Amino acid sequence: MPGGKRGLVAPQNTFLENIVRRSSESSFLLGNAQIVDWPVVYSNDGFCKLSGYHRADVMQKSSTCSFMYGELTDKKTIEKVRQTFDNYESNCFEVLLYKKNRTPVWFYMQIAPIRNEHEKVVLFLCTFKDITLFKQPIEDDSTKGWTKFARLTRALTNSRSVLQQLTPMNKTEVVHKHSRLAEVLQLGSDILPQYKQEAPKTPPHIILHYCAFKTTWDWVILILTFYTAIMVPYNVSFKTKQNNIAWLVLDSVVDVIFLVDIVLNFHTTFVGPGGEVISDPKLIRMNYLKTWFVIDLLSCLPYDIINAFENVDEGISSLFSSLKVVRLLRLGRVARKLDHYLEYGAAVLVLLVCVFGLVAHWLACIWYSIGDYEVIDEVTNTIQIDSWLYQLALSIGTPYRYNTSAGIWEGGPSKDSLYVSSLYFTMTSLTTIGFGNIAPTTDVEKMFSVAMMMVGSLLYATIFGNVTTIFQQMYANTNRYHEMLNNVRDFLKLYQVPKGLSERVMDYIVSTWSMSKGIDTEKVLSICPKDMRADICVHLNRKVFNEHPAFRLASDGCLRALAVEFQTIHCAPGDLIYHAGESVDALCFVVSGSLEVIQDDEVVAILDHLS
Repeated sequence: MPGGKRGLVAPQNTFLENIVRRSSESSFLLGNAQIVDWPVVYSNDGFCKLSGYHRADVMQKSSTCSFMYGELTDKKTIEKVRQTFDNYESNCFEVLLYKKNRTPVWFYMQIAPIRNEHEKVVLFLCTFKDITLFKQPIEDDSTKGWTKFARLTRALTNSRSVLQQLTPMNKTEVVHKHSRLAEVLQLGSDILPQYKQEAPKTPPHIILHYCAFKTTWDWVILILTFYTAIMVPYNVSFKTKQNNIAWLVLDSVVDVIFLVDIVLNFHTTFVGPGGEVISDPKLIRMNYLKTWFVIDLLSCLPYDIINAFENVDEGISSLFSSLKVVRLLRLGRVARKLDHYLEYGAAVLVLLVCVFGLVAHWLACIWYSIGDYEVIDEVTNTIQIDSWLYQLALSIGTPYRYNTSAGIWEGGPSKDSLYVSSLYFTMTSLTTIGFGNIAPTTDVEKMFSVAMMMVGSLLYATIFGNVTTIFQQMYANTNRYHEMLNNVRDFLKLYQVPKGLSERVMDYIVSTWSMSKGIDTEKVLSICPKDMRADICVHLNRKVFNEHPAFRLASDGCLRALAVEFQTIHCAPGDLIYHAGESVDALCFVVSGSLEVIQDDEVVAILDHLS
């Protein structure tokens, strides 16, 4: 700042900002070392509480705390304190000072000079600690004739703040920590709409569709539905009899969970056409019977247990295996649930990859079923040597062989090898045109390959088109930021703005963008209705309303009216906010950081977020 100017400026001293930021941790004063009698330019809340003085009472008084001296203050200590200030030295003292109500208190006073980049002392930092508890009881006019024990009791009572600092954190401060479970399930009170916070009255056996239990249960059902979508096509195509007890138990548990889900759906509320929560049991049952009941019922029948019996007719077993495909219709529920996450680019990307893998898995199962149906001609009981299964068996050394005693064909690749080969072929066909090591030879295989290539081209275009869009959205703000910086640089270069001013402009733009992330607050607020806009503005300015004494008695209506008129302004270090002589047309509140009041190149006061 040029010499002789006056105004309000954001401080550049990082050490000073750190002191102000830690003002709640100690009690201290800052005094101007360049002015006679070292006037106080800043007093934190800790010192005000400790001394009983208001900040306005302390400002511009001597940093030696001469206004707190009394008849019991040691004269030699007063002289040593003054010599420390005169000589710009660091020192510490045990001194008896008087509060505003003239109560004597022992302080441990530390004095430290603060130098600037030119090694010149510009400020004095004076910190204070109440040590009355550790000193002999003070005898003044009000305690004359008291016993030593009575004076000690009074000293302990007056030093309650010291005891509070020495005691550990109160247990209630530990207990009232918010759980993150509700936020993970998106059930926090700050996320849910108002009608969800005010739970409607429901019968005892009715479950709210947005409660924590139902949300967790829906996620379990979605996971099991994905499991079904993978295992059902595999079991149907490869005709796997569930002789493995572990898999049979697992599938039975899944069936039981699906059955329980049906029961719960008959007792779960839903949102009606008008947006209201329907809790009438009769309406709930009718709605479920008209929508998902039939599909859910067919999907929970125990087909695997029926197929597990050895004496079941092959035709009936095949029929039940085919009916298991009905379970895939439950994926409609998955799509309905995942619709809430389509606004997030990363979620869409993961969803597209999962869909691609799931389609490849289904096509692999169909591809194997075609080969398994055509590899052996049931009419002539001969093997088709041009089938891809026969060629695969020869290539891996597990050829088919005819059992003359049983009259059937045996051998061939294992089911694991067949599935991996089928998945490999479908993946290469969906992403490219294949490598030729597994190729269709029969008419049915060729027709299926053509259809698969058409589906693959559609999926390929859809996925990569969405991926491009997703990455463009992810870097949209970054591109806008760099475009803005280039425009500012061109402007500064065109009009030959001085280097110092250009650097200030660039610093301001960069720091402002880093705080706002490029979000236009006014544009967002203009979308919201008046009542909601007032609620948001009160939330944005809650720090000012909660901490500044001017708003402590204000009503909610007053705060809402004021909040919509507030504007947040960011000032970089060193920026002048007001020059001396300018007309002040706004009332400013410091939300974070601190400001210096400059007069004749001297700091006469420091304002922080409570000023």
